[in-house]
Amino acid sequence: MTTFSSDISKIEYPATEKVSARTIRHSVLNLIQKDHPHFTHDSYLSQSELSLYREKAISDYLVKELGELTELDKTVLDSLTGNTILTDKLDGESQQALTFGQRIADKVASFGGSWTFIISFGIFISLWISLNVFWLVNKGFDPYPFILLNLILSCLAALQAPVIMMSQNRQEEKDRERAKKDYMINLKSELEIRTLHEKIDHFIMDQQQELLDLQKEQVNLMNEILKQVGSKEPNTHLPA
Repeated sequence: MTTFSSDISKIEYPATEKVSARTIRHSVLNLIQKDHPHFTHDSYLSQSELSLYREKAISDYLVKELGELTELDKTVLDSLTGNTILTDKLDGESQQALTFGQRIADKVASFGGSWTFIISFGIFISLWISLNVFWLVNKGFDPYPFILLNLILSCLAALQAPVIMMSQNRQEEKDRERAKKDYMINLKSELEIRTLHEKIDHFIMDQQQELLDLQKEQVNLMNEILKQVGSKEPNTHLPA
């Protein structure tokens, strides 16, 4: 197997991973030259080494644009460098077990804001009033003006209000988590697009370099052929 020696690490790599410095973008090339001043346009490195410097360039770009990297930015970078899917990690974090109070708050708020609760409670109040006014002729356990019913409604409202507020806080937490996920996914998409552009540019520049090398070989070959043809031509000049 044909190999080459990297001008950065001096390690032998397969020839298929060989990358010329002429095909590297200036931003990435400047980073390489900061660490390795001897690395010139005539030098070579491997694809894996180039990927490391591309990741470093992305990190420097984020620091320049956003300032200090947050945990969200670091998570996106880890996912980008590790070639992992970000949504899988986010789904795993969102499936964490809820506490007993959070489950109760979600269920109470969900039931209290439904037509089932409104219709059921309306039927309950109607039956309560009808039972005391018509069936027991206002001499039952809660005659008019229904003081016991008012007490029950007041207690229900006093308990339901903070539970609904707890559920609203839970919804705000969900919205914040959703906004964080959207930010992380959008950031990774932007970085992936930038990386894709760099890879396409690298591919185009590499192809151009190969075409130039091929053209030089063809020109040299044509010159050799012309020299050989010229040397084999017979001398057509007759002596005087």
